[in-house]
Amino acid sequence: MSDDELRLARAYLSRVAEPPAHAVAALVAAVGPVRAARLIRDGDVSAAVDSQTSARRDGDTAAEDLAAVAVLGGRLVIPEDGEWPAWPFNALAVAASHGLRCGLEPLALWVRGDGELAKLTERAVAVVGSRAASAYGQHVAAEFGFGLAEAGVTVVSGAAYGIDGAAHRGALTAGGPTIAVLACGVDIAYPRGHEGLLERIPHHGLVVSEYPPGCRPARHRFLTRNRLIAALGEGTVVVEAGKRSGAKNTAASTAALGRVLMAVPGPVTSASSSGCHELLRSGEAVAVSSVAEVIESTGRLGVDLVEATRATEVGLPQGEALRVFEALPLGSGISAEAVAVESGVELPRVRALLPELELVRLAERVDTGWKRSHEGSWRGDT
Repeated sequence: MSDDELRLARAYLSRVAEPPAHAVAALVAAVGPVRAARLIRDGDVSAAVDSQTSARRDGDTAAEDLAAVAVLGGRLVIPEDGEWPAWPFNALAVAASHGLRCGLEPLALWVRGDGELAKLTERAVAVVGSRAASAYGQHVAAEFGFGLAEAGVTVVSGAAYGIDGAAHRGALTAGGPTIAVLACGVDIAYPRGHEGLLERIPHHGLVVSEYPPGCRPARHRFLTRNRLIAALGEGTVVVEAGKRSGAKNTAASTAALGRVLMAVPGPVTSASSSGCHELLRSGEAVAVSSVAEVIESTGRLGVDLVEATRATEVGLPQGEALRVFEALPLGSGISAEAVAVESGVELPRVRALLPELELVRLAERVDTGWKRSHEGSWRGDT
């Protein structure tokens, strides 16, 4: 099967099925994209797949779509490509297998920019928030965008007015990488006022969408694309958000995908920060007030720690690393397999995290396996 066949099939599927199309994704997983595209064109599919594709299946513009994005200097990135962000999107696949609404990996991604998607998302943080942002919120978002990019962390956001735009501009000012995930085709500047911003981003990062060229923005598409913003970052920072906002939708997806959710406290009198305060009060998010705290919360163990008040204090691991640490006994050691069972983290990931915990003196290898290091205790550890 040639690369051209795969790309044409994925381009066709990208247009024929409005994301998230679970039945179509299941068909592709079962028979492959080329055969799936052929079956859909012929109408030889289940009722579930037919309901998701019948309205568009006769409009095969795959070749035209690929040519249109190429004129813009773009391309279609597919799961068969080396630059596909397989690890970030694994969380979407897991969420889909558990029936979560935020789940399901995209069938393909339309991309503008010279950067390599997988490489740019090796270290990435999403920065999101209100469109009607205050001067305080825009200042914080720009500072975070600048500081993260300066530290080599890719800033992921949605190119909207307010917090999103400020975060992108901060990253660009630092000359660092940023990714804009759109709810329309990559050939459409939306919002119109960010046309210049969206022209600059491909020179320092990527403009990305799962919607084909010419696809117009719509309310449901913003909610759908938010799961991609959450998945592409190792964590999400909500800078400002009202109680009912798209940023809170991204926050919910972040938490559901097992990513680190952070929120910036604001003035108690500010309606723009009420959603952030709600996330903090419920315990869903951790409070961050600096770039260093964001990097510590999402970064590499032992490398991206905020300077502690005492040299012996080590920052608390996050996410799966914390689960692996808490599965370790204080007495005799246990095997990596036993750690995986106790923590619920898959075995290959456990085997990768245990040496990292050892490097920062939170775990040690003994004759009987792995255990907590006595040097790896912190205040509040029981």
